[in-house]
Amino acid sequence: MRMAEVAGTFEALERTTSRTEITRILGQLFRQATGDEAGKLVYLLEGRLGPLFEPVEFGVDERLILRALAEATGLAPGQVEEVYRRTGDVGSAGEELLRGESQGLSLADVYDALRAIAEATGPGAQERKVRLLRGLLVRLGGNEARYVLRVVQGRLRLGVGEATVMDALSWAIVGHLELRATIERAFNVCSDLGFVATVLLTEGPEALLAIQPRPGRPVRVELAERLPSPQAVVLKLGTVQAEPKYDGLRVELHKDGERIWLFTRRLEPMTETLPELASAARRQIQARQAILDGEAVAYNPETGEFRPFQTTVRRKRKHAVEEMEVRFPLRLFVFDLLYLDGEDCTPYPLDQRRQKLEEALRWTPDDPIQPTPRVVTGDAAAVESFFEEMLQRGLEGLVVKRLDAPYQAGQRSFNWVKLKRGYRAELRDTVDVVVVGYLLGRGRRARLGIGSLLGAVYDPRTDRYRTVSKVGSGLTDEEWQELRARLDETRVPEKPRQVDSVIQPDVWVEPRYVVEVQADEITRSPLHTCGKVDGHPGYALRFPRVVRLRFDRRPQDATTEEEILGMYRAQPVARSSAA
Repeated sequence: MRMAEVAGTFEALERTTSRTEITRILGQLFRQATGDEAGKLVYLLEGRLGPLFEPVEFGVDERLILRALAEATGLAPGQVEEVYRRTGDVGSAGEELLRGESQGLSLADVYDALRAIAEATGPGAQERKVRLLRGLLVRLGGNEARYVLRVVQGRLRLGVGEATVMDALSWAIVGHLELRATIERAFNVCSDLGFVATVLLTEGPEALLAIQPRPGRPVRVELAERLPSPQAVVLKLGTVQAEPKYDGLRVELHKDGERIWLFTRRLEPMTETLPELASAARRQIQARQAILDGEAVAYNPETGEFRPFQTTVRRKRKHAVEEMEVRFPLRLFVFDLLYLDGEDCTPYPLDQRRQKLEEALRWTPDDPIQPTPRVVTGDAAAVESFFEEMLQRGLEGLVVKRLDAPYQAGQRSFNWVKLKRGYRAELRDTVDVVVVGYLLGRGRRARLGIGSLLGAVYDPRTDRYRTVSKVGSGLTDEEWQELRARLDETRVPEKPRQVDSVIQPDVWVEPRYVVEVQADEITRSPLHTCGKVDGHPGYALRFPRVVRLRFDRRPQDATTEEEILGMYRAQPVARSSAA
């Protein structure tokens, strides 16, 4: 497959907003690809060179890209910068400046060249990266350069998410979406859509069923739904297992002999930054191979009290690791077992997985890794009592689970239900919204360069983000500045292709960062697109305020549009007033 074909397809994707047409165009490209090419194509569509849990950074900033462009074209740096300022996009600048004929590079040629750029490290790495990028650019045609440079910068901006890629892979094989569930199940247990695409196109759909969890490859975590009370939970789920809901970092622990991996909910590798958990895993887990799901929480070793989330999240930092380990030690409370000595445990019911977990883990009250406390009951009053006990200990609430349910990787269902501190309030829970833009604000906020956020929720069925609130309170000046710095790295000149919005912010950003928001209630609103159909108003959060920044969560894990509609219906009185 030639890179020119790939670039032509990317160009066609940019010209359409129809998801059906996007699926067809992309599916046609997959039909023409070999298995190995399909995997590389998936990674490039995601703006990466591999799965999320194997981060390969290009290490090439805007300054180095423009320098490589200048050297590839023979123009003065000032001339290149002028074109870049005019177009506002390194890809468009590259397309305009590199008007020569393409040398017919294959997709594999380009992928390998990009990989070489990313892997250039050590003394003189920047010079080698510029030289390698220049060498690649001189062999590309204009539209090929447009997309290659956007990949290097991390701003491909095609608006194609994982859900759309899975649809396209199904379309490529059978001409419709019948294989989507099989593809998604394979992706959920290996978290590597490029690998799934390679297996599918090389060995066929049946081979996807053989993809199982294995140590070193994270499983996409199961997520919880909401219900309004312990009574509603027991009524829907029957006999349940209730566990504390810790306010920490979701951590997936993998063991294969002496080899340990730790992954976050965002699939980021964290083994080097959490050394005490890695060491404890070698000592405490009795099995040779295992995958455990849990929550890591910082605690005060003198009092045993848990520290707030803002303290726990500091353990993600990659510098001063030894100092952080001493100042803010962690406890990992494990609540599920997904894999044990070659055996996929995800199809087993929860009570069986819990029994195997307790048999595989050796622990004392002083050990860093411990199983979560639990109550097994069919009595709503017992759930309520356990809930109150957890609140008194300063925890968020409970996660209540069906005893007979399998582990549904990557799914959100009523097999798991969360009961949080505010379940008696009118809006019973906080909402995780994805930031898709921001407004500059006035007065003091104008000096910070950011006044309020435009927040959206996710619709996994259509792979779209729909607005649900403007949020302008809840953060300190320092947090506003930190968030703005992150957002500005993803700012784009126009509305992102996956976003549905009537509101026009001052700055659009790619849907990448999540904030946790509390509101008084959910109301109907003509200004927001969440749940808006056939001319009827959408839904909005009333009096929203940011509770905290959630850089530990992926945008696809944010609150869904369907959840917002369910929360609206669950309010004591569903209101119809506009927001």
